[in-house]
Amino acid sequence: MIQSILAPALLWLAMLAVCPLYAQQAEEQNLGSLWPRVEEYYPGVAAKTSAIDAAAYHQQAVQGRMLPHVYAQAQNTYGTYAGSAGAFFPQAGFFNVSGLTQPLAGSTTAANTFASALVQWEVFSFGKLRKEREAAGALFHQSVSDKETYLLQLKKILSERYISLLYNHAKWAWTAKNAERLDDIRHITATLSASGLRPAADSLLASSSYVQALGEHDKWSGLRQAAYIHLAELHGTDTVDYTASAQRFGNPAEMPSHPMIPRNAHHPMLEVLNQQQAYYKASGEAQKRASLPSIHLLGGYAYRGTGIGPNGTVSGAWADGFSHTTNNVLAGIGITWNLTNLHINRLQGAQRFKEAERIQFMHARYERALQADLSASQAKIRQQYKQLQKTSRGVQQAQDAYRMYLARYKSGLITLSELLQIRLLLEQAENTHIEASRDYWMLRADEAEQTADFEFLFNNL
Repeated sequence: MIQSILAPALLWLAMLAVCPLYAQQAEEQNLGSLWPRVEEYYPGVAAKTSAIDAAAYHQQAVQGRMLPHVYAQAQNTYGTYAGSAGAFFPQAGFFNVSGLTQPLAGSTTAANTFASALVQWEVFSFGKLRKEREAAGALFHQSVSDKETYLLQLKKILSERYISLLYNHAKWAWTAKNAERLDDIRHITATLSASGLRPAADSLLASSSYVQALGEHDKWSGLRQAAYIHLAELHGTDTVDYTASAQRFGNPAEMPSHPMIPRNAHHPMLEVLNQQQAYYKASGEAQKRASLPSIHLLGGYAYRGTGIGPNGTVSGAWADGFSHTTNNVLAGIGITWNLTNLHINRLQGAQRFKEAERIQFMHARYERALQADLSASQAKIRQQYKQLQKTSRGVQQAQDAYRMYLARYKSGLITLSELLQIRLLLEQAENTHIEASRDYWMLRADEAEQTADFEFLFNNL
């Protein structure tokens, strides 16, 4: 009976004990939890999104050039109508007057009304419009790849600032630990000096070392605060709980058993170059084909009214300008060919093809450099992780040795200078481990940028 009562009670207590643990793990933050806030808050991301929208509008505008163009106009004029024989070039700034050369009866001025509508559809341009549409599509995809490249760089900046914050925090905690150790030595030395077991100079030396350690702690306190401000500039919030990350900073997770497979072929930076090359090729083809003629279907309708009657009588009244109306319809096909720009279009097309060739060579250079940088980073990461394991063991051994020497100093077996020298060796071992941790995570950030994959860094820091 007692066992049947105790079993559910123990199970209930176990669940109560585990639930806070799960809640704590759910609230635990890492580097990856900051990225959604940065992506939503940082104005640079919105700027890249606006650039994509602008490229999309440009693409739609270029596609609209393939539709029929409709022109409409309406005029109402009042003036003379004297006609004249001869010929002229209808350049901008001229206006046309249609009238008879002999005098007419009635007023010397007349009102006129004119309205027209014209439809022009370029039905065949030897592929020029299609290439312009391809160039606009390449610009759109380039803006998308440019945003992905920017997000990749922003992830790298976020990672570097987060690592810098953890590094400065580790230095701050390290100097606090050094000051605490020197404070203990100072108290021990003061007690031994007061009892006559140690000279008074030991107390002064210990106090001097302690004050210097406090000054170093103040320095790293300011650097940690500055790193926190730089990080807050990216995500816009005033609070970041990096307690768990600070613990993982000096104790990184195990490296993957298999090396990460490079994915340079789809790297955003290379995609930007691919789209640039596609744009210059399509633009060059469009410029080259602009030298060819264009075939248009034409259709028009005109309405005209005038105050001049069929019998030659002229009315100067404005309302009569809507009289004596005529309607005309015109349809046909036209060919437009700018012969002057044949040489210019050919040169401009060749220039764009050379730009595409330049981008191709840049792509090959960046791809080769990216591959070499990735191989070098992975080689350095493997060795850096081995160094971390060794520095971690070295710190543990130095701490054990320091506790032993501290006990020997309390027993009067060693001098203060010997103890401070041992403490300095411990301090150097801890500092070496912190520096090695920073170098390791910075190499991880470089690798993540080169592979365009921040999953490991975001989940393990």
